[in-house]
Amino acid sequence: MGTMANHALQGSRPLPGPSPEVEAERRRTLRRHKAFVTGLLIIAAIIFLSCSWWQHEHADAAVWVGYVRAAAEAGMVGGLADWFAVTALFRHPMGLPIPHTALIPRKKDQLGDQLSGFVGENFLNAELITEKVAQAQLPERAGEWLSKPKNAATVSAQVGKFTARVVEAIDPGEAENVLRRLVVDKLAEPEWAPPLGRVLEQLIEDGRTEPLIEELAHWAHRKAIGAEELIVRIIDERKPVWAPRFVNNLIGEKVYRELIRFTEDVSRDPHHEARYAARRWLTRLARDLQNDPTMIDRIERWKGDIMGSSALAGVARSLWDSTSASILEQATHEDSLLRVKIAQLAEEWGNRLREDDELRRSLDGKVRRAATFLADNYAEEITGIISETVRRWDAEEASEKMELMVGKDLQFIRLNGTIVGALAGLAIYTVNHLIFGA
Repeated sequence: MGTMANHALQGSRPLPGPSPEVEAERRRTLRRHKAFVTGLLIIAAIIFLSCSWWQHEHADAAVWVGYVRAAAEAGMVGGLADWFAVTALFRHPMGLPIPHTALIPRKKDQLGDQLSGFVGENFLNAELITEKVAQAQLPERAGEWLSKPKNAATVSAQVGKFTARVVEAIDPGEAENVLRRLVVDKLAEPEWAPPLGRVLEQLIEDGRTEPLIEELAHWAHRKAIGAEELIVRIIDERKPVWAPRFVNNLIGEKVYRELIRFTEDVSRDPHHEARYAARRWLTRLARDLQNDPTMIDRIERWKGDIMGSSALAGVARSLWDSTSASILEQATHEDSLLRVKIAQLAEEWGNRLREDDELRRSLDGKVRRAATFLADNYAEEITGIISETVRRWDAEEASEKMELMVGKDLQFIRLNGTIVGALAGLAIYTVNHLIFGA
């Protein structure tokens, strides 16, 4: 509850950290090391008190008792001093507000600022970054790596995985709205007739409508060849009641033969008058589409009917469903055209980087300039993230997390303090005994 209150009052945020299992293991390890070093300190204290009692009770105590007592005393003092030093980093020893203790909780913000400055000066320095980028030979290494088919396939797989995740993350409803605004609504905004007229006019000027007229002429002739029965039937249905049947048959056959002759002439003769009539009709249509209010209004009504139809209402969703399904299929299947093409391009780029010195130099120069630009323009912003993040951490929690990370190693300082103190005390007592004999 206390930590949560601190977060709420100070606007601090919880520290990012390892998983609960890893943190629990760190806590157990730290407790074991603390218990071991504290136990060693207690043993030193017991030895010291035992030797002191022995010398007090026996005036003729053995000489070695003094040596042991001196070593234990110095070891105890060294262990206590280092315990104080290690504890003072993270909290007040024994809860006493001794000056210059609990350094990390008190100096957290200053440590963040200093760390930020250190990173900016030593890691985000433009000159240093440029030098490191040049030494790294990134284009050459990238070319060597990409030129191997296995690595190119890895790039293809990762690009495919990323693409699939992006598509899956897009909300279908939002995609449908975007497509409707960008495609359907945009398509419905302008008048259709004038643009269609201009396109048709340009096609006529470029001669692109001639194949259409040619195909239309051949199509009409093919249809006419198979239309004899239809023509006779139509004439028979419209004949006068009193007309003999053979007359209608003769008329139908005559009409059929004339129709065949006409459509054949049109299909064979590029300069047939019917073709010129078709060209004149298309030219007039292109002009009317652009200038005739009646034609423009008619096309607009057609447009309204089309855009308001139920078939077009779901076109945006259908378009997204089909597009996303196609992208996902291409991105997730190893043998798809997209994945194969990406692998080929990656390997091709790798070979080009290996073989083309000019390309490598050009790419290396771009990488250096990009690194220099980032360092010159954004180093302060990047390092500011460090100091700002540290400021928003809860002080007590930050201290606890840091102790869990480095506390095990710091316990060895206590251990070394006890051992080195004991050895130093033994050495001092030995020198004193040799010089003064007591």
